[in-house]
Amino acid sequence: MTRILSRAARPCLRRLSVEATHVRGAFAHNFSTSDAQHASPGLRAVPEGAQPPIDFAPVTKPPSARPIDTRKSQMIRTYTSLLRTTPLILFFQHSNLTAVEWAAVRRELKKALDGVAPMTAAPGAEPLDLSPRVQLQVLRTNMLNVALKLVEFYNPEVAASSTSTKRTSKGPIVHDLSEAAYEQVKNAEISPESAYAQIEPLMVGPLAGLIIPAVSPAHVAAALSVLAPVPGKFPAPTRKKNPGYYDPIFQNGLAKLMLIGGRIEGKVFDQAGVHWVGGIEGGIDGLRAQLVAILQGAGLGITSTLEGGSRSLWLALEGRKEQLEGESKGEAPTSS
Repeated sequence: MTRILSRAARPCLRRLSVEATHVRGAFAHNFSTSDAQHASPGLRAVPEGAQPPIDFAPVTKPPSARPIDTRKSQMIRTYTSLLRTTPLILFFQHSNLTAVEWAAVRRELKKALDGVAPMTAAPGAEPLDLSPRVQLQVLRTNMLNVALKLVEFYNPEVAASSTSTKRTSKGPIVHDLSEAAYEQVKNAEISPESAYAQIEPLMVGPLAGLIIPAVSPAHVAAALSVLAPVPGKFPAPTRKKNPGYYDPIFQNGLAKLMLIGGRIEGKVFDQAGVHWVGGIEGGIDGLRAQLVAILQGAGLGITSTLEGGSRSLWLALEGRKEQLEGESKGEAPTSS
């Protein structure tokens, strides 16, 4: 029975195979890019040396001096955005931490930050809890180096006003990956007083960054007590208070971390500067109280100075007045 069915189906299968061959040949002929006459307009080969107009670039992918699809380009964009929007970043040098050690370090860091009270951004505003927004990330040193140059030495307004900057119908191309940014950063003169010149010697080897979305001395102190403890100033938690801190896995990871500095409000701080920021008593509220005390002290000093001069003048005039009155009283009986 099976043989009879296969013999009956052979002519139909042969016919289908012949038709499929003809269709495949016609499809290849119509869409071939080797024949200029029959090639479709959208698939014709571009002549060598010819470049498509710059306006053909889509809005989501503007022309770039770097390949925009590579991981390095995306990391540069991420780091430049991070440096422009994050006011406080602490840099640590790490040495071959395993995934388990990173997990232990982040666990103990989260414990320490959860114990910090929410900060008040402005008087009368609601308290803001920064602990869930604090992150410890591994950074690519070379890409961070390029991003620091872009943030400090690249000015899009200057590039937009230059006649050599490429333009489209929507305006000049001045984003961070543009050719204008590349040329301006490459030809920039690095001053020894610039923030980049101060932080460049510290960026050696693999780096990690503690990213805090606001300047909070209390969170800095809590993080330093875990990641870079200093006896007497940022003491580590006791074994009774936090037994997990003395876990061997965490201690191995902690031994491979070293604080090298920080970037706070666009300025570079070394270890001593970071310790000073973390040592501000009372956090932002304490800093505001110190500022108010300084302003009040200055006002009282000015008032005392001005009042002292007028008081001395008043005392001198009163003394002279009493002297003249005494002399006039003494002369009155003599004349009578």
